[in-house]
Amino acid sequence: MKEPYDILLKPLLSERTYDNIPQKKYTFIVHPDANKSEIKAAVEKIFNVKVKTVNTLNKLGKLHRQGRTQGYTQATKKAFVTLKKDSKPIEFFENMAQ
Repeated sequence: MKEPYDILLKPLLSERTYDNIPQKKYTFIVHPDANKSEIKAAVEKIFNVKVKTVNTLNKLGKLHRQGRTQGYTQATKKAFVTLKKDSKPIEFFENMAQ
């Protein structure tokens, strides 16, 4: 099993994700090879919370061209984590939702 800090790469912070924080829904950029059970275990271990569900979304890289040269941006994977109602919120996000 991978280390929890290798699975969760960074939190995804945008207006849409800020609106979900009061409902205890958080969004993270995760390692592309991580599965839902690994993501759940990593969030529970790092933040000491109880996870209800994990939904994932794979985002393919976009094609970019400059002259004759072309390439793709890096593909990413997002994880939408919902906490249980009796779980405490994640402290990192508490001050951002206000």
